[in-house]
Amino acid sequence: MEAHPFFGAELSIPWLPVCLIDDHSEKEGAMKYMLLIYQGTAPTPRSPEEWAKLSEDEQKAVFADYQAINQTPGVTPGLGLDAPETATTVRVQGGKTLTTDGPFVEIKEAIGGYLLFEADDLDAAIELAARIPAARLGGAVEVRPLV
Repeated sequence: MEAHPFFGAELSIPWLPVCLIDDHSEKEGAMKYMLLIYQGTAPTPRSPEEWAKLSEDEQKAVFADYQAINQTPGVTPGLGLDAPETATTVRVQGGKTLTTDGPFVEIKEAIGGYLLFEADDLDAAIELAARIPAARLGGAVEVRPLV
């Protein structure tokens, strides 16, 4: 069991929304896709008030869904990202590096995590993206082929 960093409680399932294991060999001819997870308004343990709006069974289902994604053949490591407020946006103008605290996009549009998926086609990647809880709970998942 693992201690949840926000609640301090022990959880029987991982609390991170995306923490994937790389145990899959590359398939010949398969495409690689990056799935960018936008949390949007999807409740997460990072926002305890919103997370508490889900029943305990719904919370467990979210964790179970991410665990099932962890076990999907072709999935390679991805990690959850820290809160968008911790971002630093970097630009170079006139040869000078300029930094701005926070993300470039609206907080609700910021990426919350990612994973890589090796699949035979885009349809398989879309099918996996649809299984990501954020996609059904107020967020979105962008599927992009790697070049």
